[in-house]
Amino acid sequence: MKINILFLFTSILFSSVTMAQEKDISGVVKDGEGIPLLGVNIIIENTQSGTQTDFDGNYSIKAAPGNVLVYSFVGFKPRKITVGQESTINVTMTVDNELDEVIVLGFGKQSKRKVTDNIASISSDEINQIPVASMQGALTGKAAGVQIQQINGKVEGGVKMRIRGISTISSSQEPLYVIDGLPLINDDESVSEAPMNPLISLNPNDIESIQILKDASSAAIYGARGTNGVVLITTKQGKLGKTKISVNTATGWSEATNKVDWLNAEQYVELFTEASANSYGADDLWLTEQGGYFDDMANGLDWRTGEVDTDWQDLALVKGYVQDHGISVSGGNEKTLFYISGGYNNTEGIVRGNTLERYSYRGNIDHRVSDRFRVGLNSSLSKTHVKRLGTDNSFSTPLQAIAQSPLSPPYLSDGIVPNNESTIYYNFLMQQYNGSWNVNIFRAIMNTYAEYEIIPGLRFKSEIGYDNNSQLDEYFAGSLTESASTNGYADATSVQADKYNLNNYFTYNREFIGNYDLEVVAGMSFEESSRKSQYVAGTGYPSDDLQTVDSASEITAGSTTRTKYNFLSYFSRATFSILDKYLLKGSIRYDGSSRFGASNRYGLFPAASVGWIMSEEEFIKASEVVSLLKFRASYGVTGNAGIDNFASLGLFRGAAYNKTSALNPYQLPNKDLKWERTTQFDVGLDFGFFNNKLTGEIDYYIKNTNDLLLNEPLPGTSGWSSITRNVGSLENSGFEFVLNTKNIVQENLSWTSSLNLSTLKNEVTSLPKGDIISGRNLVREGETISSFYVVEYAGVDPDNGDALFYTNTLDANGNRDRTKTSDYSQAERVIAGSPYPTFMAGFTNNISAYNFDFSFTFQGEWGASIYNEGGKFQSGNARYEDNQTLDQMNRWQNPGDITMVPQARMYSTNGQQASTRYLEKSDFVRLRNLSLGYTLPKDITQKFSVDRVRIYFTGVNLLTFTDYSGYDPESTYDNYGNSNIQKGVAFYSAPPAKTYTIGLNIDL
Repeated sequence: MKINILFLFTSILFSSVTMAQEKDISGVVKDGEGIPLLGVNIIIENTQSGTQTDFDGNYSIKAAPGNVLVYSFVGFKPRKITVGQESTINVTMTVDNELDEVIVLGFGKQSKRKVTDNIASISSDEINQIPVASMQGALTGKAAGVQIQQINGKVEGGVKMRIRGISTISSSQEPLYVIDGLPLINDDESVSEAPMNPLISLNPNDIESIQILKDASSAAIYGARGTNGVVLITTKQGKLGKTKISVNTATGWSEATNKVDWLNAEQYVELFTEASANSYGADDLWLTEQGGYFDDMANGLDWRTGEVDTDWQDLALVKGYVQDHGISVSGGNEKTLFYISGGYNNTEGIVRGNTLERYSYRGNIDHRVSDRFRVGLNSSLSKTHVKRLGTDNSFSTPLQAIAQSPLSPPYLSDGIVPNNESTIYYNFLMQQYNGSWNVNIFRAIMNTYAEYEIIPGLRFKSEIGYDNNSQLDEYFAGSLTESASTNGYADATSVQADKYNLNNYFTYNREFIGNYDLEVVAGMSFEESSRKSQYVAGTGYPSDDLQTVDSASEITAGSTTRTKYNFLSYFSRATFSILDKYLLKGSIRYDGSSRFGASNRYGLFPAASVGWIMSEEEFIKASEVVSLLKFRASYGVTGNAGIDNFASLGLFRGAAYNKTSALNPYQLPNKDLKWERTTQFDVGLDFGFFNNKLTGEIDYYIKNTNDLLLNEPLPGTSGWSSITRNVGSLENSGFEFVLNTKNIVQENLSWTSSLNLSTLKNEVTSLPKGDIISGRNLVREGETISSFYVVEYAGVDPDNGDALFYTNTLDANGNRDRTKTSDYSQAERVIAGSPYPTFMAGFTNNISAYNFDFSFTFQGEWGASIYNEGGKFQSGNARYEDNQTLDQMNRWQNPGDITMVPQARMYSTNGQQASTRYLEKSDFVRLRNLSLGYTLPKDITQKFSVDRVRIYFTGVNLLTFTDYSGYDPESTYDNYGNSNIQKGVAFYSAPPAKTYTIGLNIDL
């Protein structure tokens, strides 16, 4: 009995000691700026006991003195703290180096260190330093494998972003843009063939970061729309602390990056007098005689004495002006964070009469209702007004003025009214004088969300998003314009596009004993998009002061349309980290779309990736040279749904037959129509050396797109023009290399550099129905998509000045016959180049010395060509109606002359046919942007209660190095802007602007 009592007493004593040792430890975990961190994992080392912080960063855990608490969170350095006698442990976590920065993924975030995908990340510092009107323009040259090109120098000009090449023929070639979780409307609503940038209403100054998802593993979470890549845009949010007011104001001027040399009056007379003599004899003076054609063009001025010598190019390309102003207010406390901003941009373009004015507002708020419940709203409103111009293929557009003769004065004798009496072509100045084309765009984007922590580690988030893009085009041409015969013309087009998006998903995050991390995301998404349009036109106006359709004497046209489509999707992603060095990821998305046939409405898009942080292995970990060495590989499937809303259905539309209403068959059905599917394999190596002073990435990828969505032409005898089918396949492959260096890192001096290089090979691997030829471009199996397909120019016959061409006929052995001929009909077309570069590069440097900062980016492309469709008019020396480029003065004149310019012959075809004469390499290197700033010392600014004052100068497109003889190696024909096949063609295309800006940043 005594033994039992002793045993009981000993057990109670031992238990009491044990319980006395274990106690409740609580505290708050924050980042370096004092912001509470949600979801920080806290475990007792070498045990399975653990917890996570709540919305306010609070935690509580039972631990005994001597236990080691391990705090870990994505993007922050892990911390270990040994428990002592205290019961409260507050922890501040510091951000790890740039390789552990947190980057945004689809439906979540992840440490870059553990990312197994290929994602290019661009921060707000890189975006906001470049005062450009469009968001895409700030990204140029910043990401490997990403080509960004504005079609031409018009302020609203369409922007094309190509991520790892072209993956489709007839479907959409644009990436999916997602802002704060909401997929954006990205449809061009231009009423002409010249596209507008659909994202022109976004204010770049509101952007915090941009992630470009390039490989299938990162983009597959967006399934049916990930083939062309995904661009994730995250806007700025408030931060804990005092309210911060930031003001940015900038103003500047701009000019064309390049001008082409055209004939002046004396050279014009010389060339065409000679051309006339060559064709009709020297005695035929129909051009130069008194009262001849040259006198008619001069409209009473004496061209013989040089009284008229008009530089039409200087009238078309003018000095531009830029204003960009913005103010933001941000801050918050432990419960509520907020960011509010307003912006104003006014850009007068370098093409006369072309302007853009934008007002924008953004309000982002995040509120913690309780420890577990969080709500927020991201919203933006903008109004954009654009004064548009005619398409490149219209005489009302300014750049076509270069075709006018220098002998014609631009204005009548009063110097006010444009001269439309003696110009050969319509004088574009009349359109500005007596017409207008105004576009007003109203855009509202809102995304509200609620997030609830069900249990530690398990959260549910619901997002409801809305995007409204309303555009009103109003066009008027007065009684003096091209519409003089109808005494004026006006039309109005209104478009309203709406998108609703609903996301509901769970996120489960758990850290297990032994450094095992698991994150699972699973949910659904529903999206509905609709579009309505109205159009009305009228003629006959009693006064040019009345410019709306309401005042027209006759309504000549009118129409309305409406359409709708939707997506229903289910998705899941799981990432697993083992010992912080073995990384696994898998994702799947099940997409359904109303656009596809009943037999194939849903598609499955899986992806997987792996990573191995080799630098965590013992055989490398001790190295003083290697900071990071990570191998990764991914494979996945993405899709493309960029087709017409009812492409799978047989359609009818209303018609009139003998004044009786009728139905007209409009489209053939294809119930088997299905998704384009792109499978992509990517293998890469991330590296860091010398304490991450040198970091980078090396990648190789290969993309295969099958079941291409193609608008296949049908024989005319069928009664139908085309049908949408799944036909053919494409392949893109290439290498990407990124190198980041910290050249100098000192207290008052730093210099960092970033270099990206990429190659691209594109090939049509299958096209069962044969070649597709459109203009100068060709789609052919075994060749690059949109290859140039023209006759090969062979120069000039030195004996007689005839233009020569290579026959390029095939002999019995399949070899090309290189015989030269002056008979164009004997020459065969050949593939002579591609509109797409095979090599791209970007090089950025950031330097700071004491209070000065300096940065610049060079960007280059090689391997592409441009075909000048206007060359037959501009450099053909056969028609006096069109002025010529200066190089035509090097024409053949005498036997034995060696030149590439044929003899000038009036109204005789001598080399003006479509050929490689008008095809040039468009290789270039461009100083894309440059910035120089000075920040006033704090001891000065603090006297005025100001945190920071920075004065800066920026330049965009300052230098361009190229052998291309046209306006610009990137400017192309805007009428082909939305064509998937007709690419790389120039036709009176305006060059981009070279812009100089002086600005001021003030932080209060």
